Amino acid sequence: MKCKVCRDAAVIDIRRHNANFCEEHFIRYCQQQVLRAIHDYDMLEPDDRVLVAVSGGKDSLAIWDILLDNGWKADGVYVGLGIGTYSDTSLEMTERYARSREVELITVDLRAEHGFDVPTASAETGRVPCSACGISKRHLFDSTAVSRGYDAVITGHNLDDEAAVLFGNVMSWQTDYLGRQRPMLPARDGFPKKAKPLMRLTERETAAYCVLRGIEYQIDECPMAVGNKHLAYKAALNDLDVESPGSKAAFYLGFLQRAVDRFEGDSGRGDLGQCARCGAPTDAAVCAFCRIVQRTEGAAAAPVEVVIKRYAGGRRRP
Repeated sequence: MKCKVCRDAAVIDIRRHNANFCEEHFIRYCQQQVLRAIHDYDMLEPDDRVLVAVSGGKDSLAIWDILLDNGWKADGVYVGLGIGTYSDTSLEMTERYARSREVELITVDLRAEHGFDVPTASAETGRVPCSACGISKRHLFDSTAVSRGYDAVITGHNLDDEAAVLFGNVMSWQTDYLGRQRPMLPARDGFPKKAKPLMRLTERETAAYCVLRGIEYQIDECPMAVGNKHLAYKAALNDLDVESPGSKAAFYLGFLQRAVDRFEGDSGRGDLGQCARCGAPTDAAVCAFCRIVQRTEGAAAAPVEVVIKRYAGGRRRP
């Protein structure tokens, strides 16, 4: 197996491109795919101050690394979710990378700063853990970026993530979500600009990028993702991609090129007011994050294992 570019020994094959790459040219390929996404969707300007939402996993560390290598002023923000040893290891990996690159890492601890963690939020509100987690992270990423004057929030959503979300939204015809499923959302109504520059790279590619760059990352899947439907959607799309390489990319990128504009009117992004508690933009009197804060006030921390068992299989159990 030889590199498509230089004909030296290849370290990875990319079947959807019918190409193999050596270490040097694979790293270059990953960076080019990110720069292409940034260019095609006008995600960033060269002088933007960028805040990368980092989790300690391969995707967020890979995009942070690529942005730094290509000249952006990129700091990181990490939210401590209180998911036992998983969160401890995730923070360790994130801090280790930040030290290695001598860049700023902002840390926000849910339990210490807001009185709850993800297991407790799930137990007290009845939300599945991924819902409580998503609401908390989105709110804190946005509020940190706005309060500190960053121009954009960058997340590590990759091609597999976006194709799986699209698959789920099409399966249930969630037209409001389809109208918002773009790789870049401009700043509006108190929200910062948000972008997903990894949209052209798969999980396998970001993992290989980190290995070749010597970036240590959290290998384990979040234990609270047990039963998450999107894991099943990813598996189904991966099986399809084995039989027909490039199907996953064609599905997602084809949607962006040919269909997303058809759902723009269903995106549900009307005029927003301000949360009565925190001032964040919201379509309700109190934003979803502050409602979690209210519901968990004074609650004892819920054991991670109990909440996992409760939602095993994707359903809430009594």
